[in-house]
Amino acid sequence: MAFLSGLLSISLLLLLTGFIFHLPYLLHFPHDAGIAAACMFIMIGCMHVLTPRKLTYMIEPWLPYALQLVILSGIGEIILGAGLLFPATQWYAAWGLTILLILMFPANIYVAVKQLPAPGGLPAKPWYTWSRLAFQPVYIAWIWLSL
Repeated sequence: MAFLSGLLSISLLLLLTGFIFHLPYLLHFPHDAGIAAACMFIMIGCMHVLTPRKLTYMIEPWLPYALQLVILSGIGEIILGAGLLFPATQWYAAWGLTILLILMFPANIYVAVKQLPAPGGLPAKPWYTWSRLAFQPVYIAWIWLSL
């Protein structure tokens, strides 16, 4: 839900900026939504790369190289998030992020089933960890609607 809050906040801030300063470039919500998605994926990717040990608990124990998987997913989020900013790479970045979100979905299921705390110190309450699963399709839809 924090990710969705970031998407909405950044998008609305860009839209408001476009309105206040009469910037037609920022008066198109799908465009602002794409910039917001890029910002959020880059930010989350940086968190994965800079503090990977804080996220390895989300990976099921049977998977090897948990630390490397977290770092790799972070690098993917950064590169693909940046790809959303350029018309020539948006479509490829959207597909890459869609695949990445699908591949990361089992980690969110694992967190919910094991009642582990959500990343960033968010609550480990079942209502929260299970509700996070519903937002993965929302993020995928957001990416595609922003193109």
